[in-house]
Amino acid sequence: MGNREDLLAGAKRCLLAKGYARTTARDIASASGVSLAAIGYHFGSKEALLNAALTGAVEEWADGFGQLSGQRFADVWPRVVESFAESKRLWAVQFELLAHMDSGQMDPGLRATLAEANRQAREGLVQLFGHDEPDDRLGALYQMLLAGAAALWLVDPASEPSADDLLAAMRTVAEQHP
Repeated sequence: MGNREDLLAGAKRCLLAKGYARTTARDIASASGVSLAAIGYHFGSKEALLNAALTGAVEEWADGFGQLSGQRFADVWPRVVESFAESKRLWAVQFELLAHMDSGQMDPGLRATLAEANRQAREGLVQLFGHDEPDDRLGALYQMLLAGAAALWLVDPASEPSADDLLAAMRTVAEQHP
């Protein structure tokens, strides 16, 4: 691996261990075994490096579902819930970022990074849950279910609704509001 890849790997480790706001450039340099100056050379700023590391971590999470793509919701959802335990820190970091979105301390590039990640996530979720055609409304629904389920799981893993529970609830809503 080269310095750029080492920096990304170190930034990802720091991001998951310390969170976005608490990770310093020195932390990343130390974790990656690369000089502090290399961050500026390869990425321009610590924030740009952390944004790239976050994007990479989310892509790795999504890649773990490739073999499930195109299956029924009830078949995929249990694996999604399992992934919360495997990626607990990744979800915690994303909620940390949402909490600080309007604090005035947010890197402007991060908002753009998160917006693009959301767009890609909607597209990927539509495919993951077995739909052939892009549908942003359906993607938004799946994304809201996913984010809400992750939030519930982080607070109380035992309260996580099953795929059957969610499907029954969606049917009830659809019947009451045709």
